[in-house]
Amino acid sequence: MSNPVVWFEIAATDLERAKKFYSEVFQLEMQYVDMPDSPMYMMGSGAEGAAGAGGALVKSADNVPSTSGTMVYFYCDDVAVEASRVEAAGGTLIVPKTSLGEFGFMAMFIDTEGNKVGMHSMA
Repeated sequence: MSNPVVWFEIAATDLERAKKFYSEVFQLEMQYVDMPDSPMYMMGSGAEGAAGAGGALVKSADNVPSTSGTMVYFYCDDVAVEASRVEAAGGTLIVPKTSLGEFGFMAMFIDTEGNKVGMHSMA
């Protein structure tokens, strides 16, 4: 079975601050889309056959940043690299690079908006 996840949205109260944070930590380029009542910065392609899922940082009355609920994990070549950028970008690293044995490594942080987000790598 292929990966069923095709899209994700990360809530933001300050869209520009969130864009700056994710751009700095993950070295991402994002595209601004002015959706009615929910402006967003899209990342990743989400295109059929492409690795990973596309998603967006979204400012909307319906989406509230949270440290509980669904977790999104960003792929990294080595989570230690991206984890080292979190605090300088304004976030809080809450779990440093941690071994998952044969399943690789993970780290977790709180972004500038108050969301708990993870990172995963095999190295």
